[in-house]
Amino acid sequence: MRALENTDVVVCSDYAKGVLSDEVLQAVIRAANLRGIPVVVDPKRKDLSVYRGAQLITPNRKELSAATGLPVGSDTEIHFAALAAQEQFGGDVLVTRSEEGMTLLERNGRMTHAHVPRSEVFDVSGAGDTVVATIAAMISAKADLQTAMVIATNAAAIVVGKLGTATVSRGELNAALKLKIDKDGVIASLAEAQNIIEAWRHHGAKIVFTNGCFDLLHPGHIALIRAAAEEGDKLIVALNSDQSVRRLKGAERPLQDERARATVMGALRDVDLVVIFDEDTPYETINALRPDILVKGADYTEDQVIGGDIVKAYGGRVVLADLVSGRSTTSIVRKMKAEKGPDETLAGQV
Repeated sequence: MRALENTDVVVCSDYAKGVLSDEVLQAVIRAANLRGIPVVVDPKRKDLSVYRGAQLITPNRKELSAATGLPVGSDTEIHFAALAAQEQFGGDVLVTRSEEGMTLLERNGRMTHAHVPRSEVFDVSGAGDTVVATIAAMISAKADLQTAMVIATNAAAIVVGKLGTATVSRGELNAALKLKIDKDGVIASLAEAQNIIEAWRHHGAKIVFTNGCFDLLHPGHIALIRAAAEEGDKLIVALNSDQSVRRLKGAERPLQDERARATVMGALRDVDLVVIFDEDTPYETINALRPDILVKGADYTEDQVIGGDIVKAYGGRVVLADLVSGRSTTSIVRKMKAEKGPDETLAGQV
């Protein structure tokens, strides 16, 4: 049991060959439980109660049917069989379903499904081991089980595309997950954004957030957007609505309405999602979206960044990006007014 001293997750691959006897299994699970270490089991037993105390088991359909005596042909049948498996050992159940993906039934009753990415299948050897290893690695990294399932599904899809028992490199997995989350810039409501971000997180993406009026896009804005995008995988830009800008900047602003500003912002290749907020600050938007990283310009101090307290409270961080000096929408407007003269307006010129 000395090996448990530096262990984050215990994996028991039970091939029912006699090595993992009842006594050995129960001793390992008990020792891990005493240390608060999660146990993941790849089961082969017809009696799953021997795995009681494990956090997760990962049977395929055949193994699940053999252990529960129930059919597993449809989603509904798999649901009932997974419930029966839970009753035997008390933990979460992840059912691997070959080309149909995976189904996760958690102890709280939530059931989710992950589809298999399309790929050429050359050899299924080791696919189950890849799933278990990836799940264990993600649990070790403190990921939730839904995220772990999605990433494991992608890892298995890579493995079956190789001949023989193969491994998955970090680069291969990153590339596969990036393909799944890449999208053009999009304008979304807050509720839509929450759903999109949840899907991104299940693919392992780090979410970055920045905000502003972004009335006339200038090099200072571009520098901020680029710096923010470099901090993570997906960048959300929150725009003040027209009403919000008027309250902050005065009756003459914004020069472009919110849809125009959002369209321009969403067209930037570094921007993955645009949301519009009506409040004076993005505090409530940050609280709803819970980004991993919050980016503002270096003209702020960290304690002045709106929403920084929220992000840091759950382990995120605040980044202050360098600014391009002398660049602001206000200075551009002043210069244009000075060049036009006091009797002329900017109407129709922007």
